[in-house]
Parts: sequence; structure tokens; C-alpha cells
Amino acid sequence: MEKSGHETGIPGCRQSDLRKSFKSAVRSLLSACSKQDFLDIFSKFSGAEQKLLYRLYTQVIVNLHQTLEDEFDAQCQEFQVGPILDKVEQLVEEQSLDPLFSDKTNVMDIAYDLTIAKKSEIQKLTGLLQRAEEQNRQMEARISLLRRQPQHEVSGTANAIEKLKTGISVYFEGNDKLPQI
Repeated sequence: MEKSGHETGIPGCRQSDLRKSFKSAVRSLLSACSKQDFLDIFSKFSGAEQKLLYRLYTQVIVNLHQTLEDEFDAQCQEFQVGPILDKVEQLVEEQSLDPLFSDKTNVMDIAYDLTIAKKSEIQKLTGLLQRAEEQNRQMEARISLLRRQPQHEVSGTANAIEKLKTGISVYFEGNDKLPQI
């Protein structure tokens, strides 16, 4: 059986990448202030004082950098980050070598399925929009027809209703029970 990188003292790829990333991040954070920026900040001091302050600043940054790296390494050891990352790396490698492990997703298949779903949704929404536009055209046609209808036709309808009421009343005049109108 092959030993993992942590047991042999050789860190795995993921563990090495983690260390490199941390060191790079710390370095960029701690070296963000250039010498010129530092001298500009302390421009009210004399040249000798600026040199002394910059030397002190550099020593603090170097010590802080080393302390952060040491603390990071201690935390990684305390929480056993190395063996965990080695195990993750081993599992990933085993799964990539296993021909029966078919949980690989093809991005093009996903893009195609998403495109089909979106096209279907667009067609559905287009159909709904066309129906709504047709209903609007029909309503506008009815409104236009009602607006063009002469006023006398409207009053003629009212006269016809009045005649109908009168006719019904005359028909039922002799009876005791007249319908409610």
C-alpha cells in the first residue's frame, strides 16, 4: 500500500497549494506599502529618522510574516489539515481513475438542456402574449363599434324596453297578480 504524502513527509499537491497560497497572500498583504509610500507618510521626519523608522518597519514586517507562517503551520498541524487534504487528494484520484464512477457532468449537455428549456419557455410566453394581444384587438374593436354606434340606436333600445314594459302591463291589467317590472 502506498503511503500518503503526509506520512512520508512530502506534502500532497493540495497541501502544497494551500501553503503557497497562504504565503503569497501574507506576502502581498504585508508588502503592500512601498518604501516610497512609507517615506511619504513620514515626510515630516528627517532623513535619518525616516531610515531608522523604515528599518524598524521592515523588521516588524519580517517578524510578523514569520509569526503568521509559523502560526498557520501550527494550526494546520493541530487540525490535521495535511492528512485531510492528502485523503481528499487520494479520493479524487481514485474517482478519476475509476471508469465506473460516472458522476462527471458535461457542461455542453447542461448548456444544451438549459437552452432547450429556455426556448420552450420563450415559446410558451410568446403564445400567451399573442393571445393577450388578440384579446386586446377584439376589445378595441368592440369599443370602436360601440363608439361608432349612433346615439339614436341607444335611445331606440331604451324606447323598445319601455314599450315592452307597457305591453306587459296592459296584458296583465285585468289579472290580480301583475309581474314585478
